[in-house]
Amino acid sequence: MSVTMTSAAADRVKSFMVNRGKGLGLRLGIKTTGCSGLAYVLEFVDDLNEDDELFTIEDVNIIIDAKSLVYLDGIELDFVKEGLNEGFKFTNPNAKGECGCGESFNV
Repeated sequence: MSVTMTSAAADRVKSFMVNRGKGLGLRLGIKTTGCSGLAYVLEFVDDLNEDDELFTIEDVNIIIDAKSLVYLDGIELDFVKEGLNEGFKFTNPNAKGECGCGESFNV
């Protein structure tokens, strides 16, 4: 199982963690929603759950639960700025398609 993160994403997560002042890392998960079926979820983590996998990349802890890892194995997390917009970008080799707005995906 693998997860990767660009330097831009790692720097952004580190900045969020410093501003937050506490926490173990960032949870990357999925939820059922949207027109394509699944959507990415990012949230801060203070404690690990029993079924969590911990990936440390550039001194950033990424936590993924076992259920989500099946869909996220091989994912790359990036942080991009496009004009006035900025945000995390997910490159997921398991995704077979996305909705038109890019908010959800299917496998």
